[in-house]
Amino acid sequence: MVEQQLRKRGISDSRVLAAMGKVPRELFVPPEYEAHAYDDDPLPIGLAQTISQPYMVALMAQCLHLNGDEQVLEVGCGSGYAAAVLSLLAGEVISLEHLPELAEHATAALSTTGYSRKVEVLCLDGSLGYPLKAPYPAISVAAGAPHVPPALLEQLAEGGRLVIPVGSHEDQDLLVASRLHGKIEYRTATHCRFVPLTGAQGWN
Repeated sequence: MVEQQLRKRGISDSRVLAAMGKVPRELFVPPEYEAHAYDDDPLPIGLAQTISQPYMVALMAQCLHLNGDEQVLEVGCGSGYAAAVLSLLAGEVISLEHLPELAEHATAALSTTGYSRKVEVLCLDGSLGYPLKAPYPAISVAAGAPHVPPALLEQLAEGGRLVIPVGSHEDQDLLVASRLHGKIEYRTATHCRFVPLTGAQGWN
């Protein structure tokens, strides 16, 4: 996976590649999909949600430019896999999941695999972020939004980066928003397709 799907497609951050090579993806997918855990595809995890393809998890992590001590806000915990990867790259991960069943399963998977020490899973509306511990130097959103939620921009620290898919239900651009000198600058990392971001500042 690391060599064929990630390095060959432009993932060059050595820390991201190492983290992707360490986290056992098969332990974050339903048993019936374990044989496909390392396919370069998203996989169903129930409740009309998916675990993102490995390349997308790696690309989003690389776009955050983490150095190891940041507090990361993740929106869309899902299976907990991306949170596990981020926990190897940052100091702390606060992962928000609005579906109680998925939040429970992710918490269990992170505990079983030993990544729960640096990850806190909260069952909340991710489109509103988590202002209690803001501002964040890194925010990763694993669900497609119709626009960048203002609440998340407000919680982005100076010099920080927010990675989020924005567009329609069927097609999005993966945007990287950076706060520099109080202003927000955007660039597009790639095209993508995620499940919808629901909530007060997402899709109704």
